Amino acid sequence: MVQRRDAVTARNDLSGAIGLGVKSSLMEELVRLEESDARLQVERGRVLLAAAEQRLRDAGLAEVRTLHRHGGVIETVLEREADARVVIMGKRGESHEFAADHIGSTIERLVRASARPILIASREGERPKAVVFAYDASKPADRALERLLNSPLFTGMPVHIVMAESDNEVHRRALDRAAGQLQAGHEVRTTLQNGKPEAVIADIVAQTPGALLVMGAYGHSPLRALIVGSTTTAMIRTIHVPVLLVR
Repeated sequence: MVQRRDAVTARNDLSGAIGLGVKSSLMEELVRLEESDARLQVERGRVLLAAAEQRLRDAGLAEVRTLHRHGGVIETVLEREADARVVIMGKRGESHEFAADHIGSTIERLVRASARPILIASREGERPKAVVFAYDASKPADRALERLLNSPLFTGMPVHIVMAESDNEVHRRALDRAAGQLQAGHEVRTTLQNGKPEAVIADIVAQTPGALLVMGAYGHSPLRALIVGSTTTAMIRTIHVPVLLVR
């Protein structure tokens, strides 16, 4: 995607910054620079797409299609996700590539808008060998459980179900119910531990080689997340393994 510029900055009105009486040639030069940058972004996109396609074909994928267009990432994904089983994206945007405490601004908006699971890729990844399933008995978590039960991607993978809740009968029953559904096709372990979810889950992930974290995403409204914070965002930001989010 060659993304649209902000509506204000896109106007290229720099007259206030360069003062009155400046020669029109300077403004013309600024316009030419803008046009050159746009052409550079288009060419850069072509190069990145070609390299990505080649890597996929080298890995054995025969059917690879690419799309290069101007516009917004979220709008484009929503237009084209009807035939998709999963949407894959990176954790951070270009400007935050090395900012460990930030995630890309697109992630939450896309996860809330999309009807498909979103796989957030980590910077250093390996083929998943085990699933850590963050479960809280919410509707998004139950939909994530359905994915674990029905997707052939998880066939035979061990699953560690984690609940960051107090140990009581209600939580134990919910955990046992989830484990009972998964036991038919997986080696299942369970952990019920009181504490902050981002800390409890992170500890289990760190102890699990080749982990893929699966969790329900953004079960609360954006307003509540703004006030009290979001477990989903905290997990994406701090966990260094791929994260599959299911709404």
